Amino acid sequence: MNNEIKKALEIVDSELKNKGISRRDAFRLAGLGSAAFLVGGTQAQSATVAKASSARGKILIIGGGLAGISTAAKLTSELSNPNITIIEPNPKSVSYQPGNTLIGAGIYTKSDVIYETKDFLPSGVTLIKDKAVKFDPDNNKVTASSGKVVEYDYMVIAAGLKLDFSKIKGLESIGEAYTLGDSTKLLDALGNSGATTIYNTDGAVETWNQMQKFINKAKSGKQVRGIFTHPNSSIKCGGAPKKIMSLTHSRLEEASARKNAELLFCPNGGKMFGVPQYHDAIVKQFQSRDMKWNYKHNLIAVDLDKKIATFDKHWEEKGAYDEDLEEFDMVTKHENVSTQFDFLHITPHMKAPDEIGQSKVGSSKGWIPVNKETLQHVKYPNIFSLGDIAAVPMGKTGGSVRKQYKVVAENLIKVMEGRKPTAKYNGYTVCPLITGIGSAMLAEFDWSKKPTPSCPLDPTQERYIWWLMKIYLLKPMTQYGMLAGRA
Repeated sequence: MNNEIKKALEIVDSELKNKGISRRDAFRLAGLGSAAFLVGGTQAQSATVAKASSARGKILIIGGGLAGISTAAKLTSELSNPNITIIEPNPKSVSYQPGNTLIGAGIYTKSDVIYETKDFLPSGVTLIKDKAVKFDPDNNKVTASSGKVVEYDYMVIAAGLKLDFSKIKGLESIGEAYTLGDSTKLLDALGNSGATTIYNTDGAVETWNQMQKFINKAKSGKQVRGIFTHPNSSIKCGGAPKKIMSLTHSRLEEASARKNAELLFCPNGGKMFGVPQYHDAIVKQFQSRDMKWNYKHNLIAVDLDKKIATFDKHWEEKGAYDEDLEEFDMVTKHENVSTQFDFLHITPHMKAPDEIGQSKVGSSKGWIPVNKETLQHVKYPNIFSLGDIAAVPMGKTGGSVRKQYKVVAENLIKVMEGRKPTAKYNGYTVCPLITGIGSAMLAEFDWSKKPTPSCPLDPTQERYIWWLMKIYLLKPMTQYGMLAGRA
């Protein structure tokens, strides 16, 4: 841990020195309180609970990724006699997923984001290397794929989500996939077509390969087109499709080939960002970089051989007039639009694993239904959920998990003590929105859909310090802060 942090800070110090500013002054200016412990602050120490709870009970956590391990670490530090079991099949589940965007642009390598789960498992926590496939919340039991039945008193569901490529015609052979794991079907299907995705780690590695070929075509003088999609489902890190597009723009500029490339963003929605201030800022950035966009375009088919992407273009028109309501019905219209591509970044449809989302602990929409503030299950008071799989209005980011896991830990302990959960998650989400190599916005907001900046600087402005934080500091903060239940 110390070596990793020391190395990161040495790089940051060197970069800041070139700008004539100290690390401490830079952090103070940028309001990087979340990284305070990396500069000798006391955040890690202040997070230590003075008096541990004596509450007892068997706690079962489904999922050993960032959300699951962070929650386990927090509970371990706050319970005097913790009894915690995690069910997780992937021995490398604690990978640093935000780094996939950087892998896709050749800034990180796969080795920079892959870690052994066992190295971050809190002391005393039992890890079952298996997959939870059957849920019986009425009897407090979970069955693993091996047939092993695990009983619990309290359960935390933090299993993440799956990538569903089967929703896209032409990619049915890929089926469903995780960010990590066997990527053979994905890589075999996409091949050398120019179509890629950073939402799978091996796919991110291939994204960089395909991006370089795309850039070389443009550099040779050919006119090329890169398309970046955003589907009609909730996704983790909603800013990532725009990030990889901006990084592609930077790489093209580095190669003096930008003039030969058209970059087109095709989101299913009608905005760049749900928060108006960030939407406006991103539109200005797109305009200044000659990056184009088509709203209300949902990717429905890909012909990899012909390199054609087909979208469901949709819009609303006035229908029949309702005399009682004195208004027109709005009718959604659809039209299939096909576009040639040389480089295609696919953001697939995402969902909870069926064995969880369609079980008794799931909901009609597949996500785990929880009170959006307490993160307690709406039907089963001894169950909590957080992270990508939880049905909250926003927050499928690691920055959200950083707030959520503390709420879950505090409320779970209160329930164990026979009290009502009172800790509340306010919808806080943070997205270091990369706008190019060397610049980023720090988009922070909550359910109010208004910027909630943690520093006095304009959050809609691109800044070098936020780029440094994203590239060098957030990874060790996540590894040694959140996964230790401290940050």
